Amino acid sequence: MGLRLLGGATEAVQDGPVVGDGPHGPARLIPLPRITDPRGNLTFIESGRHVPFECRRVFYLYDVPGGEDRGGHAHRELQQLVIAASGSFDVTADDGRRQRTWSLNRSYAGVFLPPMVWGQLTNFSSGSVALVLASEHFSEADYYRDYDEFLRVVRTPAA
Repeated sequence: MGLRLLGGATEAVQDGPVVGDGPHGPARLIPLPRITDPRGNLTFIESGRHVPFECRRVFYLYDVPGGEDRGGHAHRELQQLVIAASGSFDVTADDGRRQRTWSLNRSYAGVFLPPMVWGQLTNFSSGSVALVLASEHFSEADYYRDYDEFLRVVRTPAA
């Protein structure tokens, strides 16, 4: 029985507004490799190959009550890849000028959130699991948790 590798591209075509214009590129959907097999499919992720950063932390969100949102913050330096490991939810990226929302419902694609992009996860289906790969260890100092403060920073011209 043969295995078949599908996908594997590291970048997807940007077909909506560009959100985020920093050195790491914009927020975007990144397709992940998928190996199909009648016994069950497999997706793998390699740092620097499928995600544009070295992964230093992994966490996942689960048992999110109906109607609740997660995220609602931005990072100064941290980069993330958000994947719907199970179920579905929406990921909205906001750079203070433009917003873009992706609906995730497959485990072989994720949304890349670069630094200085506000991320919000909404519309969780029952039983969904959001898997997040992060470029840095946790640091509270890296967070913008107040949207108005985030807007002031991203809308202030560089000196």
